[in-house]
Amino acid sequence: MTLECASSREWIEPDGLGGFASGTVSGIRTRRYHGLLLPATTPPTGRVMLVNGLEVWATTPSGRQALSTHFYAPGVRYPDGTSRLVAFTADPWPTWTWDLGDGRTITGEIVVAHGAARTLCLWTLDGPGPVTLEIQPLLSGRDYHGLHHENPGFRFDTRVIGAALEWQPYDGLPAVRCTTTGTFQPAPEWFRQYLYTAERERGLDDTEDLASPGVIRCSMYDGRLVCMFDAGPFAEPPLADAHAVREAATGWVATERRRRKAFASPEHRAADAYVVRRGRGRTIIAGYPWFTDWGRDTFIAIRGLCLATGRFADARDILLEWAGAVDRGMLPNRFPDSGDAPEFNAVDASLWYVIAAGELIAAAAGRPRLLSRGQRARLHDAMLAIVTGYAGGTRYGIRLDDDGLIAAGEAGQQLTWMDARVGTREITPRIGKPVEIQALWLNALQMVAPIDDRWTEVQARGRATFERRFWNASRGCLFDVIDVGHQPGVVDGTVRPNQILAVGGLPVPVLAGERAAAIVATVERQLWTPIGLRSLAPDEPDYAGRYDGPPGVRDAVYHQGSAWPWLLGPFVDAWLRVHEGGAARRAEAERRFVAPLRAHLHHAGLGHVSEIADGDPPHTPRGCPWQAWSLGELLRMIAAVAPEDDRG
Repeated sequence: MTLECASSREWIEPDGLGGFASGTVSGIRTRRYHGLLLPATTPPTGRVMLVNGLEVWATTPSGRQALSTHFYAPGVRYPDGTSRLVAFTADPWPTWTWDLGDGRTITGEIVVAHGAARTLCLWTLDGPGPVTLEIQPLLSGRDYHGLHHENPGFRFDTRVIGAALEWQPYDGLPAVRCTTTGTFQPAPEWFRQYLYTAERERGLDDTEDLASPGVIRCSMYDGRLVCMFDAGPFAEPPLADAHAVREAATGWVATERRRRKAFASPEHRAADAYVVRRGRGRTIIAGYPWFTDWGRDTFIAIRGLCLATGRFADARDILLEWAGAVDRGMLPNRFPDSGDAPEFNAVDASLWYVIAAGELIAAAAGRPRLLSRGQRARLHDAMLAIVTGYAGGTRYGIRLDDDGLIAAGEAGQQLTWMDARVGTREITPRIGKPVEIQALWLNALQMVAPIDDRWTEVQARGRATFERRFWNASRGCLFDVIDVGHQPGVVDGTVRPNQILAVGGLPVPVLAGERAAAIVATVERQLWTPIGLRSLAPDEPDYAGRYDGPPGVRDAVYHQGSAWPWLLGPFVDAWLRVHEGGAARRAEAERRFVAPLRAHLHHAGLGHVSEIADGDPPHTPRGCPWQAWSLGELLRMIAAVAPEDDRG
């Protein structure tokens, strides 16, 4: 194992409430988001970093040896715990093995309990004792997007109650409880200038100071050292002694092991990371570590994370939770962390909702207990409110045109998923009639037609317009936008992946036959990569093959060539349609398109799919390492290419 490789591969352990623990295979924290206890104080939002990490040392008769390693500014690596690291696995949870050099090893595990702000850290000695472990918790108490620095206001005071240590570094933040089988010695100390290399690469602030209130020690023979970290308010009283801690830890670990074994596959288990509580309902986290729940991401991801995996009750609860948020025909694209007013800046999010709700209703046809009459009525009302609102006109110039298509957009607003902007400069303005919005609109009308048949004529009119006006004969594909800037007849012929949704990825293809086949061929030739579809063809003037540098530079190329894994779902669906499916074609699609993305599960965010990747080889993963719609579309692809006997 190389340090470079181990530091670039990351693990995450979500708690089902919006909080999580995360880090790297090497154990070196390279992001501000890497930590052991990062709960959501107002699930799934209000995340705060409480326990960033640990300093861990093992003392044997031959001397004191480090098991942890950190980067310090300006570029110092200390101590040397990675030199003893001999094994790592993420299954069923992050587990490391260190070689003490005398025939003995120590195994360390991190287990995040589901449904609670709790992280268990366990160390087990393999071999005869004695070995003394020393643990120094590294605390902060900050917003998860921020950084912490030495200050006189930090409170090192430790409250000892039975086997529990409690700290309250700052007012207004949850207290931290560490329940342990070890003994505690107060030793307040600041650890200064931790360096987060991933933040430096992204052009952001990259150093942090952390505080340790003292040292936890445990003499290990054939036993286990437990340090269990909880965020307040605490639901249970402190445990009395080390024996009670060991018994409780054994029970919690066994429960979590059983829960994880119950999933049908590792991908199904990974999908569970994104389905979390919001109030009394459910929602989907768009991605870890920096996203919460977003409308567009939720309604795209739900089709793979829930509908394709048989989690119909979760899909129902999520869609019902959002049903009451329709306002002027639109659903919010984001509920801000701070509790401010929701943001309705998306033309596609509401249409994705109609499609997901329609697919849930179709699934309920064979599952009579899935939807009650009242629940079905609520979904119908939301679906009709959206298409009616769009038809009558709503925010940001969104309206039904006489040709049956949706016009949308105004200066200063980015309404489609290609919503990159640098300052006041819009990088990918798509005002007019974007191609994927029409595909979504025509599919949404298909979903509501059984509820109200007056939309059948609108769909027929819109589909005829689409077939007549979007075909770009000179390039053998579709225009990305027509009536650009609301100017009739002005078209954007840029080759982008949005057109694939007219052929695949939605319940009803808008185009079929030779034109559909030509679109798939163009997309495969110019946009396909093993990890996603490029957002712009390489021969376009604005193409950028790498997504790196400071924020302004990265934002400018976000949709100018970066490859997006989630788009492989619509592509594979379209490819199977134009090649007329069949067992042989499904097997070919699995080999050519699905297997390479599955291989990505072992890189970047382990077990998950990244947000984006470089458009140029080697297609380095970028952006968010754990992205909901990326994994969701992989799950849809897996279902699409499965042998006939395995398909639901």
